[in-house]
Amino acid sequence: MAQLKITYTKSVIGYSKDQKATVKSLGLRKLNQSVIHNDTPVIRGMAFKVRHLVTLEEVNDASAATPVVRTSRTYAANPGTSGSSGSEQ
Repeated sequence: MAQLKITYTKSVIGYSKDQKATVKSLGLRKLNQSVIHNDTPVIRGMAFKVRHLVTLEEVNDASAATPVVRTSRTYAANPGTSGSSGSEQ
């Protein structure tokens, strides 16, 4: 079965509540987040309803089987602090 890659590209701020709910029901929370769904009439209808907020790509089953690896941001500790609240001895 073909699959759809749906990418959240524009914020829902200022749009109706039903469009916000549609984006949420597609599994999209953050901008530039992508999800892969099976290509069904229900998913196509939801994507069509918010087509001005998302981009669609058809993907084949082989490329959809490899998960997209997202790296989290890591923040380095401040180099000038030692981490203790008391004075150093």
